[in-house]
Amino acid sequence: MKSSATPAPAAPRTPAGQAREKILATAFRLFYAQGLRAAGIDTIIAESGVAKATFYKYFPAKDDLILAYLEKVDGVWTGQLHAAAEAAGPAPADQLVGLFDALASACRRDGYRGCAFINAAAESPSGTRVHERTVAHKRKITAWIRDLAAQAGAPEPDHLARSLT
Repeated sequence: MKSSATPAPAAPRTPAGQAREKILATAFRLFYAQGLRAAGIDTIIAESGVAKATFYKYFPAKDDLILAYLEKVDGVWTGQLHAAAEAAGPAPADQLVGLFDALASACRRDGYRGCAFINAAAESPSGTRVHERTVAHKRKITAWIRDLAAQAGAPEPDHLARSLT
């Protein structure tokens, strides 16, 4: 006996690139709000609305997702720092002061939980890929600030850069 009911249409599939971005956007929100270890893979999969197989296609291990998250955070945060420095004017000394505008804006955001890289470093054992990524970010930002300090004529640009970062 055949059923006369027609099957419900299948839910539209998320294009591949969009699935990765949905996963990453969900991880971005959850990792920052809950912490790297507290935000579980099953929650990220459920909240991003992708299949488990799709998740693991893009991120075979949780650390792969964490590294992608840190890459995204690095792009956003470094962009905000550079924009604040440039908005302060062309003089390197003014740009160093301008960095604090980015910090002030970040600290005033709802849900602010501190620096995502410091938080990640605190949750990651030394020597892991995740911890090494946090160290690379710190080195990059410190080197940039050191260069600004040297251009501004700071007597000890290395010391100033370490103090500011």
